[in-house]
Amino acid sequence: MKLPWKKKFTFLALTILIFIYPLGLAFSFSLEGRVKEFTLKNGIKVLLLERRQAPTLSLYIRFRVGAVDENIGMTGTAHLLEHLLFKGTKTLGTKDYAAEERILKRIDSVGMALDAEKAKGAKADQEFIKYLEKTLQELTEEHRQLIIKDEIELIYSQNGAVGFNAMTSVDTTTYVVNLPANRLELWARIESDRILNPVLREFYSERDVVMEERRRSYDSQPQRKLVEHFLATAFLAHPYGRPIIGWASDIQFLDKQRTEQFFRTYYSPENMVITIVGDLSPELTISLLKKYFERIPRKVLPPPLPTREPEQLGERRLKIMADAQPELIIGFHKPNPPHADDLVCEVISGLLSYGRTSRFYQKLVEEKKIAVDISTSSSFPGVRYPNLFVIFATPRHPHTPEELEQAIYKELEELATTPVPERELKKIQNLIQADYLRQLSSNSKLAYWLSYYQCLFGDWRFLTQRLKDYEKVTPDDVRRVVRQYFQERNRTVGVLIRSGAKKEEK
Repeated sequence: MKLPWKKKFTFLALTILIFIYPLGLAFSFSLEGRVKEFTLKNGIKVLLLERRQAPTLSLYIRFRVGAVDENIGMTGTAHLLEHLLFKGTKTLGTKDYAAEERILKRIDSVGMALDAEKAKGAKADQEFIKYLEKTLQELTEEHRQLIIKDEIELIYSQNGAVGFNAMTSVDTTTYVVNLPANRLELWARIESDRILNPVLREFYSERDVVMEERRRSYDSQPQRKLVEHFLATAFLAHPYGRPIIGWASDIQFLDKQRTEQFFRTYYSPENMVITIVGDLSPELTISLLKKYFERIPRKVLPPPLPTREPEQLGERRLKIMADAQPELIIGFHKPNPPHADDLVCEVISGLLSYGRTSRFYQKLVEEKKIAVDISTSSSFPGVRYPNLFVIFATPRHPHTPEELEQAIYKELEELATTPVPERELKKIQNLIQADYLRQLSSNSKLAYWLSYYQCLFGDWRFLTQRLKDYEKVTPDDVRRVVRQYFQERNRTVGVLIRSGAKKEEK
């Protein structure tokens, strides 16, 4: 359960970054004036950054829609939709769309009837289900004769693409590819077509793929089950408590029409950021984007999610029993960016778990030897709404999760009562800044972060401002934030216990 942004550095690399660069200011200067911004007439925001180190482009399309936007009963829709948008369009992925469209209507009719009958549970007509399943299988086989499997991926591959992929989070959905610079128009044609004319073909078989993904990667993984149940316990009202992949009972009945409606609702130009970094001509690029992406019609976005997680009034605890190594998760509710305390929480995260000199590692892993591994996340599971500061920890045998938990609280109490030495605080501030700088050395990472901040906060400059604001965090800020948020009443604790542990002790 490592943090995705948490990286390991060599001492030499860190020394160069920390002591040669005036970190926040140097980074801000390197981007300010170089990022070209443009808004297409339908509302799509475009960010362009010219970097001519190699004749390649990193191309990101990010939508401000994720698992948090799903309605009750539709969990997993954003993730399934991401899968389906690889299936093609009315011109890509098909041998004869007119013929395909006719059979797709029959598949949808049978698929809906099958779902409706299965939903009856014990009262379902099993013979009718068998008939519908057989019919759906036959139609699916007939349909396969009319499609060109993975044609978009094949075209990209034939044109030198690297990293053709997509990512669904609680907050956003992102489509990415890296291409030779002279393939920009090819990308624009394909991606605008994917948004204008998507065909959610192979819907039912892909839904089965997601169900299998859930069984393999979640239901059979005790650590992931712990995280899933932990979030469901920490969030009673807000959809941050739902899994991105969706609950199994929802996935098996996800509806194609409602999935298409989800697409039409949220894949709107005003919900969309295009970011291109690399060997580009801004004028030519804007011209191509206008030609292909301004065809996408404006849509009316739904109002913002009104639900807010109510204040937690006491500690919540859960235990998961599994044949696996014990694990511990501790979470505290906190504000999301751009609240100033979120920034302080990221610095606290660094103080506690950033590298081998961090407090948790030094005290709990090295000195007391009661933990195998321990890490933190200051904004879990997302940043669009108030979130959690989370501590992930693995006890070292024979120490128990309870022992490790109490040791963690002692370290938090130390932060709450004793000011952090200025030298330690400055080191962490520099390390966080250096980490961002190191990540932003590639076109792909630059495109990732520019699109991320533009999409979530409405301005990519939030990144450069945040880098400078780390330096403003004081020891008093650290103490105040720990005292305010890291309280027992605001705490959720999840423990993974090895099943049969008590019997073994006897």
